[in-house]
Amino acid sequence: MRRFEPGESAALREIWNGQIWSARPATVVEETTHQTTLFIPAGTRWMAPFGDGRRLKIPEPEFELVEHEYADPLHVLSFSWPNTHYAVLLFFRLDWSPWSWYVNLQEPLRKTRIGFDTLDQELDVIVEFDGSWRWRDEDELAEAIRRGVIPAKEEPRLRGDGKKGVHRILDREPPFDREWNDWRPDPTWPIPALPEGWHRI
Repeated sequence: MRRFEPGESAALREIWNGQIWSARPATVVEETTHQTTLFIPAGTRWMAPFGDGRRLKIPEPEFELVEHEYADPLHVLSFSWPNTHYAVLLFFRLDWSPWSWYVNLQEPLRKTRIGFDTLDQELDVIVEFDGSWRWRDEDELAEAIRRGVIPAKEEPRLRGDGKKGVHRILDREPPFDREWNDWRPDPTWPIPALPEGWHRI
């Protein structure tokens, strides 16, 4: 399976119980055997799970995918690694001032013909530039465990992976041994769009 070239659009999908739970168009910044870097510009529209007129955050059997715009006006630069149960995100405001680091607990990316598949694991970590950090969405993790979406025995591993992501940033492990706050996308890159066939598994 070929590697994506910088500037190409890819589908970043969440797969749950054999169904597409969400699908986001992302621009590939870099894809190597060691790391995948993606960019999602502010205002990107994505296919989000809805039920009874509201966006769903925790998987449930009955839902439909609805085109939706990100509520937060932030650009997202995302770093992922093979067999790693988290991604590290760097958020930028619309004026490109950096907002914060973020550790997103998720299943390792699985390469597909049209992009990458994963599944969010609810728990996240916000990492400030001063080195402080805090858990985010602990209530959603508790609810996912209560519903049986995430096994309770997985919580210690999730928290351990979250801390690994935090230390990866704070210890300046590659690629965080260089400055990313001044990163900008290539101005010739098109706005990312979901590739044809994104709705098929």
